[in-house]
Amino acid sequence: MSDTHLQDIGEDRSLLLVDDDEPFLRRLARAMEKRGFEPEMADSVAAGKASANAHPPAYAVVDLRLEDGSGLDVVETIREKRPEARIVVLTGYGAIATAVAAVKVGATDYLSKPADADDVVNALLARGDDLPAPPDNPMSADRVRWEHIQRVYELCDRNVSETARRLNMHRRTLQRILAKRSPK
Repeated sequence: MSDTHLQDIGEDRSLLLVDDDEPFLRRLARAMEKRGFEPEMADSVAAGKASANAHPPAYAVVDLRLEDGSGLDVVETIREKRPEARIVVLTGYGAIATAVAAVKVGATDYLSKPADADDVVNALLARGDDLPAPPDNPMSADRVRWEHIQRVYELCDRNVSETARRLNMHRRTLQRILAKRSPK
C-alpha cells in the first residue's frame, strides 16, 4: 500500500460497503482495508441505513440494486447524516438514468461492475473536476454485449422467451449465446 493513499484518505478512514453479493463484499472489504480504509459491511438497504445512522462514514461504496430495495436510499441516509461524505454507487446495471439519479441523491461518483479496488479508491479520492483516466483494460464489445444480455436475462427471471422478446432476438440465437462461456 502506498503512503499517498493514506495521506489522501485523511484522519477519518471509516468506509461503509453495502452490497448483497457476499463474496464480492468480503473481497472488496479486504482490498480496501489493505489500502488504509476501515471498512464496515452491510448486505441490505436496512443494514446499510442502520449502520449509516449509527456511525456515519467518511466514505461509502453502495450497490444500486439490493434485495430489499435501492441503494440510493442508503446514499440519502449517509448524505443526511454526513453531508461531506464521499460516496460511490457501484452497480452491474449501468445506465445513464441511474447514474443521474445516483448523483442527484448525493453520490460522488458512479462505477459499473466489474470495478476493482483501485477503481473504487480512485473514485472515492478524486477531487474537483478530475476526470478519471480511461480504463487500462476496458471490456471488449463482445463482453459488453454478453454482459447486457446476461443482465436482461436476470431481470426477466431467467426466462429465455421473455429475454429474447425484450432484446428483439430469435429465441434459438439467445439460447446459443447463453450456452457459451463469457467472452474476454
